[in-house]
Amino acid sequence: MADDRAKLEFFVEELGLLFEEMGERRMNGRVLGYLMLSADPHVSTAELMQELNASAGSISAATRALSAPGFIRRVSVPGSRGHFYRADDDVWGAFLATEHRYLYKRQRLADEVVAALGAEDDIVRRRMANMRDYFNWLEARHRTLGNEWEEYKRQRDAERGDAG
Repeated sequence: MADDRAKLEFFVEELGLLFEEMGERRMNGRVLGYLMLSADPHVSTAELMQELNASAGSISAATRALSAPGFIRRVSVPGSRGHFYRADDDVWGAFLATEHRYLYKRQRLADEVVAALGAEDDIVRRRMANMRDYFNWLEARHRTLGNEWEEYKRQRDAERGDAG
């Protein structure tokens, strides 16, 4: 059992490091890792603080950051005033959707800049048009990836006999 716990702790810490390498807070990855490994229907903020040896503030910041893109969900527990969370069943699908929104926003920004440029701004217009077109192209690829991911999951689940 101790060996299993060490493997779980390793995953939590490694996901924290992965998030840090991506420019995110390490605690965000640690919280996500812990919630992904939890078979419980929900985990309390207090449990996260204890198990991750973290402050209330760092857990609060991490849960807010992870809730916004849909990686985790806040769960209501009748009769309790505490905060409870669970990982989304498809964290990485949510990650892809978050990237898609990011790309769309960048494309819209470039659109606005191109529209505001005068005819004399040829060099700048070309750069901004390339930015807009790149994000448009990349966003279309992300949309395709998202659709392919959903189809892949449907086929995988049908082969396994899973409901979802």
